[in-house]
Amino acid sequence: MNAMLETPELPAVFDGMKLAAVAAVLYVIVRCLNLKSPTAPPDLYFQDSGLSRFLLKSCPLLTKEYIPPLIWGKSGHIQTALYGKMGRVRSPHPYGHRKFITMSDGATSTFDLFEPLAEQCVGDDVTMVICPGIANHSEKQYIRTFVDYAQKNGYRCAVLNHLGALPNIELTSPRMFTYGCTWEFGAMVNYIKKTYPLTQLVVVGFSLGGNIVCKYLGETQANQEKVLCCVSVCQGYSALRAQETFMQWDQCRRFYNFLMADNMKKIILSHRQALFGDHVKKPQNLEDTDLSRLYTATSLMQIDDNVMRKFHGYNSLKEYYEEESCMRYLHRIYVPLMLVNAADDPLVHESLLTIPKSLSEKRENVMFVLPLHGGHLGFFEGSVLFPEPLTWMDKLVVEYANAICQWERNKSQCSDTEQVEADLE
Repeated sequence: MNAMLETPELPAVFDGMKLAAVAAVLYVIVRCLNLKSPTAPPDLYFQDSGLSRFLLKSCPLLTKEYIPPLIWGKSGHIQTALYGKMGRVRSPHPYGHRKFITMSDGATSTFDLFEPLAEQCVGDDVTMVICPGIANHSEKQYIRTFVDYAQKNGYRCAVLNHLGALPNIELTSPRMFTYGCTWEFGAMVNYIKKTYPLTQLVVVGFSLGGNIVCKYLGETQANQEKVLCCVSVCQGYSALRAQETFMQWDQCRRFYNFLMADNMKKIILSHRQALFGDHVKKPQNLEDTDLSRLYTATSLMQIDDNVMRKFHGYNSLKEYYEEESCMRYLHRIYVPLMLVNAADDPLVHESLLTIPKSLSEKRENVMFVLPLHGGHLGFFEGSVLFPEPLTWMDKLVVEYANAICQWERNKSQCSDTEQVEADLE
């Protein structure tokens, strides 16, 4: 009798369990997608100066809310994953010419050149020299999207193809791209300067490319000649500081590290004959046993230690990271410099962001831009679910370049006026 009386209560128990399960799933979704995070304008770090005040007036994106897609855009992991797998939405196919440069060590560097499709905002001849992220090249979707947008805003674009990154271009020397080698980028810039003697340069680097372009500019004052400004997006500034954080599971960085290392292994092994073949005159400290170590590597640091540093003769990983990181060159850059990172970038630990923050407090030419969301090279925009083809990052870089061109034109006009007044006196 008691059992019969208790039976009707069982559906209520099951309903309660279902509600609890649904509540738990919703809680996980809200936490994983970071739905409670607000949208806001990016945090800006800069010194008050004529340049910074002009930029704030001329670049609305710096003071306007960055609004990612509602459902998933506040997750740095999803932004990063979509960038990595999808690249961009409805990516265009800009038409360019591939250029080949033979380096002094026999390596063949390539870059793609894209002519402007409209008049530049102040009517000048300006070339964007672009360095992509790790193992990337001009055929990557995010690069194609950005180049197409820059062309339509009147910029010529030169995009470096990292040595060994293009699957259809064979290596012609036992060396491929490394974390901070600026040789190929410098060769591309010199080609542009010689071929277009009247052009001015806007230097742009994405992720690892950001390290390379900043290091290149800081290596010598001559590298900054004819450079209007530099933009670095989503770089980590110091590989030496980053290596410890990259081995941590916090924000799944160790997993990302494994994925990138696996990709690097595939690229290196695709060139194994050029790098490790019997007929190859390998770098003195690169041995055949390093190839076997490469197969078992599970992190970028192991690959860098066993292979990459040896292309340039470094004795240790510490020495390699110290010498090849741009952190020790940033203070030597005197042209306007915009450094952009996302606070939710799962690859760049927040401790590394003290580097651009500190720099922006000391140098009037530096502005550090830190939006809450965007992941690693994501920065997708959109209303609810589907992102727009152009990203916030694409638009910000071009908007900043336009503003710098206008700033330089205004300075030139003011100087001309002052000169005329002085002559009249």
